[in-house]
Amino acid sequence: MYDQKELAVSHNQTQIELILGDITNAEVDAIVNPTDIYLSGAGSLDYQIHCAGGYEVDQACKEMREHHGGCETGNAVITTAGNLSAKYIIHTVGPIWMGGGVGESNLLTNCYRHSLLLVIQNGIKSIAFPAISTGTFGYPIEKAAPIAVNTVIEFIENSQMVQDDVPNQIQFFLYDEDSFTCYAREIARNKFSLSCVLR
Repeated sequence: MYDQKELAVSHNQTQIELILGDITNAEVDAIVNPTDIYLSGAGSLDYQIHCAGGYEVDQACKEMREHHGGCETGNAVITTAGNLSAKYIIHTVGPIWMGGGVGESNLLTNCYRHSLLLVIQNGIKSIAFPAISTGTFGYPIEKAAPIAVNTVIEFIENSQMVQDDVPNQIQFFLYDEDSFTCYAREIARNKFSLSCVLR
């Protein structure tokens, strides 16, 4: 059972939140599902999200496989969220950790960038990310956290410079205390001013 630990900071017009909890309970427009190239629903969190979303999510992923061949590593696709409170699921394929020497960091960066591009293209105002690739795919959380936080911040800043309509809420749902601590440390390095305290 998760503790309800949260931390939130503001960056320009966007609130960035860290939450220790279950992403399927996120009350946002879209959640991000870390999946494989077949959108199979076979991974741990992937399976959990498919179960929560139900038949509509399974069918949408099946159609995506049939018409588009699935999703490449580092890319993202969007479907209905079925029974979830979110409206959309953005499915992204993170890299499998192979020691860091085969482009894993670039692929992980692209997962966040392509997911956020879909956010802008679909007028999504709030999104929840898991710690992509850090579960079944074995990406070390201490290496993944800086990529996640810095890519999101860079995307917000670049999008605002060209006057794209960026989301007003971006959440990171973390699955354990160590993950939460890694993300909180990265937030602190960026010297944000807290808009609410840990609780």
